[in-house]
Amino acid sequence: MHPARVDSLVDLAYGVLILAAIVLMVVVTTRVGIAFGIGVFLAYATHVVWKMARYDPEWMTREVAQQVEDELSEEVTAAVSEEMTETVEEAVSKEVTGAVEDTVEETVEKAVKDATDAES
Repeated sequence: MHPARVDSLVDLAYGVLILAAIVLMVVVTTRVGIAFGIGVFLAYATHVVWKMARYDPEWMTREVAQQVEDELSEEVTAAVSEEMTETVEEAVSKEVTGAVEDTVEETVEKAVKDATDAES
């Protein structure tokens, strides 16, 4: 069973016992009902103390920290990936453009020089 279901069933059982104590006060005698009610109340208080003792207050902090870490990691990865793609595209574009310009310039100069030398 799930712990949440067990806790809710136990709380419901204590509610039924408190109702039984009230019925005993009305039907039997007040002393018996009050004694039973005090017993139920003390048992319920013990149950609540036990439940709170096993509660882990750091649980929520760990869960939130893990959630923030996961989301931040995803966002940073996406941002870095996008930035790197843009940077690489720009660098490749500049490099290719520069290389093409240099190659064309050298080829044209060589062709012009060869043509000029051939005419002379």
